Amino acid sequence: MKTFITDKVQNDAIHELSKVIAVPSYCEEAGENEPFGPGPKKALEKVLEIAESIGFTTHIDPKGYYGYADIGEGDQIFGLVCHMDVVPAGNIDAWNTEPFKMVEKDGKLFGRGTQDDKGPSVASMFAVKSIMDAGYTFNKKIRFIFGTDEETLWRCLAQYNKFESPIDMGIAPDAEFPLIYAEKGLQQSYLVGEGSDELNLNIVDAFNAVPGKAIYNGPKQDEVFEALQNHKFDADMTSDGIEIHGNSVHAMNAPEGTNATVRLGIALADVFPDVKILQFLKKFGEDANATNLLGDISDDVSGKLTFNISSLEINSKRSRLQIDMRIPVKVDHDELIKKVEEAVKPFDIKYENFDYVAPLYVPTDTELVKTLMSAYQDVTGDTKSKPAISGGATFARTMNNCVAFGAMLPTTPDFMHQVNENWSKADMRKAMEIIAEAVYRLCV
Repeated sequence: MKTFITDKVQNDAIHELSKVIAVPSYCEEAGENEPFGPGPKKALEKVLEIAESIGFTTHIDPKGYYGYADIGEGDQIFGLVCHMDVVPAGNIDAWNTEPFKMVEKDGKLFGRGTQDDKGPSVASMFAVKSIMDAGYTFNKKIRFIFGTDEETLWRCLAQYNKFESPIDMGIAPDAEFPLIYAEKGLQQSYLVGEGSDELNLNIVDAFNAVPGKAIYNGPKQDEVFEALQNHKFDADMTSDGIEIHGNSVHAMNAPEGTNATVRLGIALADVFPDVKILQFLKKFGEDANATNLLGDISDDVSGKLTFNISSLEINSKRSRLQIDMRIPVKVDHDELIKKVEEAVKPFDIKYENFDYVAPLYVPTDTELVKTLMSAYQDVTGDTKSKPAISGGATFARTMNNCVAFGAMLPTTPDFMHQVNENWSKADMRKAMEIIAEAVYRLCV
C-alpha cells in the first residue's frame, strides 16, 4: 500500500481550505449569473482558482450553477461530487470563533463548512494531487464537480446533468466512511383537505424534522388538554396555550422521535370530530412507518418506509399537512403514491407533490464498492464496519454508479450544521489517506 499524504500535502490543503471557508456561501437572493446569491458563486470561483493552481483544468457554468475541475485522461470519467454552499452560521454569539474565518485550535479546524462540505472537498482534491506528486498518471479523467445549492434544492446538479458529460463512476465525500451504497428515495408532499370554521391553526416545521413541540391556543382548551391526558401525551397548560412536548429527530429517523404535532392532532380529533383532516391524523396515529395507513412498505436492502408529518394547518378555506417520506430503494415510487392517494381519499384529502429525489442503490458486489471498501479497510484496519444504507440524501444519488464515501470517520464527532463546526486535523489526514488510496486503486 502506497503512502501518499505528507505533512506538506495536508498543510497545503489546510492553507487553501481557509480561503474557501472565508467565503460565506449560504443561499441568498439571486443576482445576475448568481442563481443562489453572491456567496455560493464566490466560493465556486475560489475553489476552481485553487484547482487551477495545482494543475487541474477548470470550467464554470456561465450562469453560475456549477463548476468542475479535471485532471487525467481516458475514455471514462471518475467523479468526485462536492458542494461549496453551506448553511448559515446561525447564532453567532454561540460560536467560540468567527464562523467564516478558519481557526486552528487544539488540533481542530473550526469554521462553517469544515465538515460540510468544503473541508472534505479540498482535502479530496489534495489527496488526488498527492498521487500526481508521487509520479503517477491516471487512466481515467478525474473530475471534481462542485455544486452550489446542495443545502437547498439541488438545482445546480440538475443543470450539470442537463449540459455536461455523465460520470462512469464516482464518490461524494459528504457523509461517513466506510460508504453508503443505498439512499432511500425522498418524497416531500402536501395532503390538502377541506377547511373548517371551528379551528384556525398554523403549526409548521421543516419537512425534514419531527416536530419536538407544538402550541395550541385555540378553542376548547380544557377539553383538548383532557384529551391529551387521556392519551397519556406529555403536555402543559401555559400562558401561551397548551404546549405539547415531543422529541425532535431528523425525518429519516422519524420512528425514533415523538411527533408533538401529530399528538396534538390526535387529541384535537377527539374534541372536533367533524374536522376530517384530524380524523385522518387519528387513523395515522403515531406510526412513523405508516403501516396503519399503507401496510408494510419495506424491502430487503433499505428497510421500512418512514413517513413524517411536520405541519398542521387548518383555516376556513383549507386544511393541510406536509409530509416527508423516505422510500425503500426497491419500492416503486409511482405505486406508492397511488397507495397514499387511495388511503387519504376517505377523508376528502388530496395528495400534492412538492419535491422528489430518486433513490441511490449501487450493489455491494460492484467493482466500485468492493474497491472502496478494500481501500478503507487497508488504510484504517477497520474490518468490522460494513457498507451502509441511509435515509439521508447526498449528491451521490444525482450521478451514475456513485456512492457517498467519507469523509467523516465512524469516530468523528458530527458538527455538520451546528455552531462551532470543526474537523480534527488527525481525522482530516486519515480521510485524505483513504481517498488517495481509493483513487489510486480505481484510476491508476
